[in-house]
Amino acid sequence: MSAPFDLAHTDDLMGFLAASPSPYHAVANASQRLEKAGFRQVEETAAWDGTAGGRYVQRAGALIAWFVPADATPATPFRIVGAHTDSPNLRIKPVPDTGRAGWKQLAVEIYGGTLLNTWLDRDLGLSGRLTLRDGRAVLVNVDRPLLRVPQLAVHLDRSVNEGLKLDRQRHMTPLWGIGRPREGELIEFLAAEAGLPAAEVTGWDLMAHSVEPPAYLGKDRELLAGPRLDNLVSVHAGTTALAAAAAGGPGLGYLPVLAAFDHEENGSTSDTGAQGPLLGTVLERSVYARGGSLEDRARALAGSFCLSSDTGHAVHPNYEERHDPDHRPMAGAGPILKTNVNQRYATDGTGRAVFAAACERAGVPWQSFVSNNAIPCGTTIGPITAARHGIATVDVGVAILSMHSARELCAAVDPYHLANAMTAFLAGA
Repeated sequence: MSAPFDLAHTDDLMGFLAASPSPYHAVANASQRLEKAGFRQVEETAAWDGTAGGRYVQRAGALIAWFVPADATPATPFRIVGAHTDSPNLRIKPVPDTGRAGWKQLAVEIYGGTLLNTWLDRDLGLSGRLTLRDGRAVLVNVDRPLLRVPQLAVHLDRSVNEGLKLDRQRHMTPLWGIGRPREGELIEFLAAEAGLPAAEVTGWDLMAHSVEPPAYLGKDRELLAGPRLDNLVSVHAGTTALAAAAAGGPGLGYLPVLAAFDHEENGSTSDTGAQGPLLGTVLERSVYARGGSLEDRARALAGSFCLSSDTGHAVHPNYEERHDPDHRPMAGAGPILKTNVNQRYATDGTGRAVFAAACERAGVPWQSFVSNNAIPCGTTIGPITAARHGIATVDVGVAILSMHSARELCAAVDPYHLANAMTAFLAGA
């Protein structure tokens, strides 16, 4: 490997990606890592105490975790790393079993801004959760070739290479067998995979995922290819950084927080999304559990800062004209600082200074990103967090190619740089 960095971090990220095919699995895996670092789960319906230590709340595909140093006061501000657990994909409809022309198929709905063609002719598994009659949710992961969305042969569409147009309803239905579809077959199969009685399964949240594992690419293995880099790179880095910051104990000056939300890819409007009340409720309850007042809450939030981390666009060598000519994020050059004056990103000059200082303390390079004026800019949880909670926020991330593909690409070193910058940020100064 030519890049001088700790391979262990990227190796660990690859394991996290492979083990987290759904937001529910990502939350479960991040929670397990925090448990090993001494954090403990608290129930939202229980009374909370304000003693020192690490805690987390887990709700479906969202996770909020925080560490209370021994010297924290009720008005101690928060330092928050925000990210999201979901990725664009194909999700199973309520009546899944369908088919035609002698093929068994599964009905899917397109989730988020998916690059549809990347799901064609790819071996897919199924993952998510099954909900039982008693309300319990059980994770399920069939991580082997199970589904396939077959592309039409070139002989039947001679113009395909001049422009592929996919109908979301007609062309994206995966097949998984031969014969006539039978109602209930999919849920019976998944219940058996999970060791559950099929009759007890009354709800499900299921999605397809590529079963091809993450891998290093290139002569010197300088590149990382894998599914769900957007945005599990940030969830993994944030989990790593929170555990490292918590190990520092007292003297932080802040309460370090990880906020990993679901549903960013379709607007964040849910009880587990950044538009919902989850983060604000957790922060408020943390203040009150430490004996704080409404005044303490206001002081804590006023002094808080959020680092919203999501992937951004590296310059594409085959489409250089799509990027701003003077802002050209390169793979391997460190995390990107994302700016948009129309508030699609929350970064301002103050946020830039805070992030630059964290990178300097960590010895991490960083670079600026802004969109080409002629191309609409994406957005993140950053502006939502800033507006909803009144917390100063900066948008950062790892530069990648093939964003929203079933398989994305970044420099193998950049997740390591991001995690180190996050650790310095959470530790404060």
